[in-house]
Amino acid sequence: MENIDLKERITKGAEELFMKYGIRSVSMDDISHRLSVSKKTIYQYFRDKDEVVSVVTRLHLEQEEAEMEQIFTSSRNVIEELVNISICLRKNVSQINPSLLLDLRKYHPDGWSRWVDFKNNYIRKAVIRNVENGIKEGYFRPELNVEIVATIRLEHVQMGFDDQLFPKERFTLAEVHTQLFDLFAYGLLTEKGRNAFEQYKKKLEKENKVNQE
Repeated sequence: MENIDLKERITKGAEELFMKYGIRSVSMDDISHRLSVSKKTIYQYFRDKDEVVSVVTRLHLEQEEAEMEQIFTSSRNVIEELVNISICLRKNVSQINPSLLLDLRKYHPDGWSRWVDFKNNYIRKAVIRNVENGIKEGYFRPELNVEIVATIRLEHVQMGFDDQLFPKERFTLAEVHTQLFDLFAYGLLTEKGRNAFEQYKKKLEKENKVNQE
């Protein structure tokens, strides 16, 4: 049990550093100092930094999936689901260093492969399901091609991390992803959907603000 707890502590500490500073700028020494654990101890659990990144990526994506599943099961309709996703997205991206995804793509192919698989499978299926349900419920435009819509959403997610398009000196990650999500959402909605979306957004954002105080 002690060994499992220590491995989890190393993983959690590494994740916090990666999220705050990006991956490339965080060394094994940094992880060691952060946790007051020797590098020798860390290497008993992880072959190298690349393995740390791979494990952190896997666990982080599992956590994101769990958060999304909670939203899907607790939301009463697709509009409430859409608003809850936007709130969750804004919270999550506000905690991420803008260079994290770029570092993953450039230097850690296994971690990047995990992210791409998550995006192209789990996120795609979730978007398709949401759009199909929204069309059935009359909240989303009936002429939408769900495959095209899903692809656009995936590209929006990827685009939001591109510091060539959105330099971090000028834009925050949360601002970029919020704008992209709203553009996507409003493009789906019928008049009925737009009215419901704006009502739910005001209500849930107010509740979320109260819960944080």
